[in-house]
Amino acid sequence: MYREFLAPSDEGVLAAIGEWPDTDESGARVLTWHNGDGESLALSYDTLARSVRVRWLSGRGDVLLDIFRESATRLSFTLGPVATHVSVDFHMGECSGALSIQVTPHFAVHDRLLFQ
Repeated sequence: MYREFLAPSDEGVLAAIGEWPDTDESGARVLTWHNGDGESLALSYDTLARSVRVRWLSGRGDVLLDIFRESATRLSFTLGPVATHVSVDFHMGECSGALSIQVTPHFAVHDRLLFQ
């Protein structure tokens, strides 16, 4: 069954975390964060394709993590007093999952995909 990918508008992202998403050549929205160690974490999402990609690069440009997932159903941002989090929910037929990304004060990614 088709499920819509619910994501905040660019204005909603700005209001939630104080960042305006860039747009890549395919029309996907891209947010990039940098930490004090020179590492970067990029989140790209395409609401029409219902896809999400997370790339975490070392300060030398080495890929530390690269996750691409389709069938996204919800994207949300939480700006807390200590940390900023991004949450993405997925539903793929018999599987569902969640991707939880902490972008401040340090990077952390938790991925869960389970059979229902």
